[in-house]
Amino acid sequence: MRDHPSRLLEGYPDLSDAERTARAEAFLALMAKRRTVRDFAPDPVPRAVVEAAILAAGSAPSGANHQPWTFAVVEGAEARRRIREAAEAEERAFYAEKAPQEWLDALAPLGTDPDKGFLKVAPVLIAVFAQKRGGPKPGDAKKNYYVAESVGIATGFLIAALHSAGLATLTHTPAPMGFLNDICGRPADEKPFLLLVAGKPAAGATVPVAALDKKPLDRIAVWID
Repeated sequence: MRDHPSRLLEGYPDLSDAERTARAEAFLALMAKRRTVRDFAPDPVPRAVVEAAILAAGSAPSGANHQPWTFAVVEGAEARRRIREAAEAEERAFYAEKAPQEWLDALAPLGTDPDKGFLKVAPVLIAVFAQKRGGPKPGDAKKNYYVAESVGIATGFLIAALHSAGLATLTHTPAPMGFLNDICGRPADEKPFLLLVAGKPAAGATVPVAALDKKPLDRIAVWID
């Protein structure tokens, strides 16, 4: 193995097994209350909260540490209007023409439809883009690796960070999403990954009962001896 610069690892305290378990269970308790929300309050969110959440997302692991992501925060009324109009046009086509009946049946318990009014009401829209080329340094144009996996992990960090700040989120993926490149001014070699909607939940916001049904441990994990 060739030599490479390195420095001492930090941030991993020597905890007891009980302390580690307590931390893991505390995080579980926090994330178990995360819900996808479609009714948002219009209350503004401090920029510092969004910046900290994005920096947390930017700390995620990525292929070759190229960090192949851009987080475009959309706040302006005109840009939000354009995003809603374009997203709803794609969603109307999805529900009326594109989606097979099996998919529509799967969505029915969640009560989704082409109306995406939350795109106008929620105070924060974050368009997440995946970069085909880039690198860790300004001006890099290297090939990026494991792009979808890397951006997916970073988006998970982002959702967790916003939830820890007491904000609700919704992942929105109209297809295709090319209109986001135009509205957000992103180059063609960046592919829209998803649109994350964030803000405080509206008073009286509800969650579909079907969304509360999460698989237990024995259906999502196996231990291999």
